[in-house]
Amino acid sequence: MSWKPLFSKALTADPDRLHFAAHSHHLWPDAAYGGHMAACDDAMTLADHKWDKIMGPVWTEAQVRVAAELALPDPGTIAFAPNTHDFLIRILSAIPVRPVRVLTTDGEFHSFRRQMDRWSESGDVMVEVVPANKLAEKAQSGGHDLIFASQVLFNSGTVLNGIDELAGLARPEGPWVVIDGYHGFMALDTDLSAVADRIFYLSGGYKYAMSGEGVCFLHAPPGYAPRPPVTGWYAAFDDLALPPGEIGYAPDGRRFLGSTFDPSGLYRFNAVQKMLSETELSTSRISDHVRVLQKQFLKQDPLPNMHLLNPLDAAPHARFLAFKGENAAALHAALAERNVVTDVRGDVLRIGFGLYHDADDVDHLLRFFAQIQALE
Repeated sequence: MSWKPLFSKALTADPDRLHFAAHSHHLWPDAAYGGHMAACDDAMTLADHKWDKIMGPVWTEAQVRVAAELALPDPGTIAFAPNTHDFLIRILSAIPVRPVRVLTTDGEFHSFRRQMDRWSESGDVMVEVVPANKLAEKAQSGGHDLIFASQVLFNSGTVLNGIDELAGLARPEGPWVVIDGYHGFMALDTDLSAVADRIFYLSGGYKYAMSGEGVCFLHAPPGYAPRPPVTGWYAAFDDLALPPGEIGYAPDGRRFLGSTFDPSGLYRFNAVQKMLSETELSTSRISDHVRVLQKQFLKQDPLPNMHLLNPLDAAPHARFLAFKGENAAALHAALAERNVVTDVRGDVLRIGFGLYHDADDVDHLLRFFAQIQALE
């Protein structure tokens, strides 16, 4: 079955484009457009009073939907922000020691790595970096204040094992465990019910949630970082009547909020979630669709001179295939000249599959690879 009709606006906007970067920038379904327009309509109609709706039913619906996806016992532990970096800064600000001793993997995203490098330079953190498959073992040795790791490594597609082990080490007084779930949320079936009381979990809507930028979230375990020093007035949204000099915090995940934000992402997220519910498109069902396409692609051995970093025999599996080779950048450029969208990270070419692809799209992609290789 083809799910292309759900993405009619994005696909007809550039009919000749072959977009295989669903892991990087996911094409918006029509529902996201509808949600965005609903945000505009409320801004026009409600004006100042729109925030009663945004911080009320819109916010609550988004919390409930995130909690359902992750099997979190309490939607109130969820807070939203424009990006996950905002939450990282607030979490680290709440750790009372300096330098903060950080344990992380060698496959984290640029934003985290850059921030750690800068804080290392300023003396705010001491970072220990290990391969992902050594993280849980190293964490057992102790001596860390913050353990940070991606659920799925952005570059290789490697899926992190040992989250339960890491959660077993977490304490309100430290260490804290933060899982970056940006490549896991709505790409892998994720059940956090057993560890929700001990780990932080970050993710957002830009990729597999199909909701665009500006709608990221944090699950914050109760009792951890009750008063983050880096804070905005929305973190005290329930306590605006406090006397001057008293700094109040929301008792739930909202204690990590900043200040005024663009709420349109919440509308898009809710609209897309509603679409998925109505069409009975669960994360596992979409993953099954993607896996069929990945198998079709790999059956032809399209890149014999490159090394596949995340073979399909690994389970669970990322929504993208990561090929390593010295010709990755050249191949990415050759595809771009043909209006085929992939992405490249150094010597790794990533090819992302999504709900808006079908078997014909994969055949077209394979033909482009064959054409390029014939010219080499």
